[in-house]
Amino acid sequence: MKLLLSVEEAQARILALAAPLAPENIPFTDAVGRFLSKDVTALRDQPAAALSAMDGYAIRFEDLPGPWSITGEVAAGAMPSRAIGAREAMRIFTGAMLPPGADTVVVQEDVAEAGAALVLTGEGPAARGKHVRARAGDFAAGTCLLAAGARLTPGAIAAAIMAGAPAAAVGRRPRVAILTTGDELVPPGHPLGVGQIPDSNGAMLAAMLKEEAAEVGLPLHAPDDRTLIANVLRDLARHHDVIVTIGGASVGDHDHIQGALAGAGGSVDFWKVAMRPGKPLVAGTIGTAALLGLPGNPASAFVTATLFLLPLVRHLAGARAPLPLVRQAPLAAPLAAGGERRDYLRARLDADGLTPFASQDSGQTVPLAAANALVIREPRAPARAPLESADYIAIA
Repeated sequence: MKLLLSVEEAQARILALAAPLAPENIPFTDAVGRFLSKDVTALRDQPAAALSAMDGYAIRFEDLPGPWSITGEVAAGAMPSRAIGAREAMRIFTGAMLPPGADTVVVQEDVAEAGAALVLTGEGPAARGKHVRARAGDFAAGTCLLAAGARLTPGAIAAAIMAGAPAAAVGRRPRVAILTTGDELVPPGHPLGVGQIPDSNGAMLAAMLKEEAAEVGLPLHAPDDRTLIANVLRDLARHHDVIVTIGGASVGDHDHIQGALAGAGGSVDFWKVAMRPGKPLVAGTIGTAALLGLPGNPASAFVTATLFLLPLVRHLAGARAPLPLVRQAPLAAPLAAGGERRDYLRARLDADGLTPFASQDSGQTVPLAAANALVIREPRAPARAPLESADYIAIA
């Protein structure tokens, strides 16, 4: 086994730990953020007939500039009472079906009624079909509107419903357990003893997962006791699809995740990735659950969760493209040469470009709070000047 995997190798092996979960049908009102388990194919034309896009009068374009005789009216949701013929017009409202024979709508601001006649007072429509929504102008029956694995946004939900889908066919939400470890950690808001620090990582990961298609329980905590951690892991594996631990991922005297995983009957797929921060990452399985052991420093936990945990959750939920999107932007400040591992640098992206922070200490939370981007610096990359392009991942 390679001691240090590349980020891409680690991502591929983590996604291979478990297959996407079984699909389910749910109401569209509950479906935002979920991933489609099958294509959405239109069952109908939209619109199903030519409709007026404005309030006005349905006419034949060839009869311009009028005048016309008014033969009735049609409202949205109603069938036209008759067809229109030469030099005839029918009052029509937005969303109403065009009567047979009509091909254009003249807006009400461009005409006036003179007794039973309609006369043009403005410029009128410039072309045949003006102010008309053509049949199937949005989509036609049989069109694949949304591909399996697509994330359901509010707009996508509207399209799926308009296509005739009765419910959302989506992947089940993975059940995720968060377990922080370490004798030095104290729950948020509790008094601190000597050498103790508040346990910020559990709440941070829960917040990161809040916008994902996942069921996340309250973060749990275990002290540095290998047997106790093994018992907790064994119990969590019975009820969860993903277990993410924070801290204890290395192999020091007080790093117990690998040993506890073995003690619980699980196995390690790999540990250690050629990246900074976040080198000591454990990936494995216990029962049917995938396990990720993240390092304990806040920036390390955040970066590894961004690159590995969130993609795993999206993969299990059925995402077609679960990995974070890598973008490019110009640098607003110099970027020093790279080292032996790939760096993910906390940075700020604004109108001037990307500015990596001076301090990249993985234990600091203030730079993490200020960052909205992770600048990617490849191993042994040359120094770069302002205005040169850099790869980055957007973060909240």
